[in-house]
Order: sequence, then C-alpha cells, then structure tokens
Amino acid sequence: MVDVRRWLPDLLAGLAVLFLGMVEVGRRLFDESPWAPVVLVICVALAVGLTRLLPGAALAVAWFAGGMQVVTGTDPLLVEALFAVVAFGCARWGRLPTVWLSAVSIPVSAAVAVVWLTPEAFFEALRVLGAEQLAADAYDRGPYEWRVTAGLLGIAFLVLPWCIGLAVRFAVRMQASRRSQVAAEAERDQAEEIARLREGQAQLARDVHDVVGHSLAVILAQAESAQYLDDSDPARLKATLATIATSARSSLEDVRQVLASTAGQQAAAPRQADLDSLVDGVRAGGHEVVVSEVGTAQPLPPELEVVAFRVLQEMLTNAIKHGRRDLPVHVERHWEGDLRMEVRNAVPDDAPPADGTGQGLDGMRRRLEAVGGHLDVRRRADPPSFTATAWVPVRAR
Repeated sequence: MVDVRRWLPDLLAGLAVLFLGMVEVGRRLFDESPWAPVVLVICVALAVGLTRLLPGAALAVAWFAGGMQVVTGTDPLLVEALFAVVAFGCARWGRLPTVWLSAVSIPVSAAVAVVWLTPEAFFEALRVLGAEQLAADAYDRGPYEWRVTAGLLGIAFLVLPWCIGLAVRFAVRMQASRRSQVAAEAERDQAEEIARLREGQAQLARDVHDVVGHSLAVILAQAESAQYLDDSDPARLKATLATIATSARSSLEDVRQVLASTAGQQAAAPRQADLDSLVDGVRAGGHEVVVSEVGTAQPLPPELEVVAFRVLQEMLTNAIKHGRRDLPVHVERHWEGDLRMEVRNAVPDDAPPADGTGQGLDGMRRRLEAVGGHLDVRRRADPPSFTATAWVPVRAR
C-alpha cells in the first residue's frame, strides 16, 4: 500500500512543475504539434516528483525526455532547468550506480544538446534569463564557439547542484556516523558499567563466602568437639562456648566490613589480618595444625594482605570441611621471592576425587590472578591427601 504522507511532498512538487510547464507551453507558439511539448512537461514533472524516493527512475525519465526531444526536434523549455533538481537528487539520494550514471549523464546530455538542437533555442533561453549579451557574443564568434559556450553553460548548470547533492550526502553520512559512534560509546560504557556491577557482585559473593564459610566451619568444628567434653569439666565447656561466640562475633564484624566496602568506602584489610590468627582459630576448634615457615616474613601492601588472608582462610576452610580430624593440617609459608602458601590435609580413603573446581576455589583463583598470582590444587593418592598451593607476589603488580 502506498504511503501517501511519504509521497505527498514529491507529489506536490511534481504538480507544481506540471503547472509551470503547462503555463509556459500555453504562452509559447510551437510550429510542431503541441503534444511533444506537453509530453516533455509531463516528463519533467514526473522526474522531479521521483527524484527523492526513486532517483534512478527520475534519471531514466530525464533521459527519455531528452531522447524524445531530439527525435521530435522540440525546442527546449525553461521548465527543463528543473532537471537540475534531478541532478541534485541523484547525487544526494541515489545508489552508487545512479550517482556515477548521473555524473556521466551531465557532459553527455550537454554534448547531445549542442549537437542536435538548434542554436536559437539556447539563445532564446539565455535571453529569457537576462543574458542577451552572452548569447550575442557567442553567436558573433562563429558556429563552433556558440556550441562550446552552450555546452559549458549546460554542464555548469547541472554540475553545481550535483556537487551540492554529493556534499549533502557526505555530510549526512558523517553525522550518521557520529551518531552511531556516540551510540556505540554509550553502549560500551553501559556494558562496562554492567560488567563492573557484576564483578562487584561476584566480589561481594566471594568475600561473604570466604568469611561466612570459614567462620561456620570453625564454629561447627568447635560445636562438634563440645559434644565429647566430659560433663564434669564445665570450665572446658565454657571455654569452647566462648570460642564459638568469639568466632561468630569476628565473622559478623568481617561481614559488616565487607558490606561497608560495597557502599563506596575503601576496602580495608580484614580484622586480625595476620595469617597466624587464622591458624589459631582453627586450632581453637580442636584441629591440630602444623605450621612451618621458610624465609623472613615481609610486610605486604594492604591489597595483597587482604588477598593472602582470604586465600589462606579459604584453604583452611576446605581443610576443615573435607579433611580428617584425627590427622593434622600442614601449613607452609615460604618467603623466598613471592609468598608461597601451601595447605595440606589428609582425606578419607573413600573421599570423592577433587576436580579443582567450586565456588571457593574459583574465588581464590580470581583473587590471585587479579594481583598476578596463581593457584594450584591437586589430590595425592599415597598417602591420600589434598594440597592447595597459592603464590602471592610480595609487591603489587
């Protein structure tokens, strides 16, 4: 179905050209049959009406009009000057073949006009336009000079709107390209913001997992050990309950600290960020921990101190959850170059094989990779044990 509103401006333009052309035909006397000038006017009006939406068809109609004019010998009409609109439209809205064809058509049509049409027609056109002196000068120079003058004038008359149309075409494309670039940049910024928010959510999940998981593992171990205490020793029972309360209070404080960092405050090192405090907490739960340290401990930047603390916390949590309680957990810290932390614990013979994946392990890997470190986890068969080794750079990278 034809969209009338889309075609309305072009239809009005075509009707206006048709009216002007008919007025001109009515005022001029033609020796030949009047049907040829009328058809010529209709072709001009049709070409102008098709220029914006169908520039290729407008160019074809213009060529049809020119061919008919040559065949019938019809003198040029002033309304044909509106073929300049077709030249503009082909350069502005036409596809690439139409643009090139219209460019070639300008000199070709001028050559055909000066060869086949009578000089009187050009003189009459120049006279009506107020250029009588130019017409007289061209006529006085001889038969070739007037043809050259007419051809150059015709080319200039059509080349100018064609060049303007081409310039507008490129200007519009540049504006569209800028808008696309701005839209792409906005889209990229939005994607980066979404990625940042997701990374923040993932970081929050890792922090909460590390803090709560470790504290609950320690509290569970302490609660289970309390079941086997002698009823006649209330002092040890109270000490165990006090340890459970201390672990819960520490966990609550760490969670508050994690949530505070998500509110825009600068992330600080965890409370009791020294690595020995983690070992002491596990020992308080009834697990035997054997610690060995090689080299001289070095102070770490705050961000690396947080990473080392959280990673060791998660490794000890896994050792408590999956290791045997009757055998010690071995913790080694090497300060030669980078800080290398290794946690090794015995596992039951019927324990399922570890695949090195899981939220806790993935969180440790992400933390370490963010500062230039890495993680290695492996299961040993003889004796059945699980070893997690983390490398933390001594200096931030």
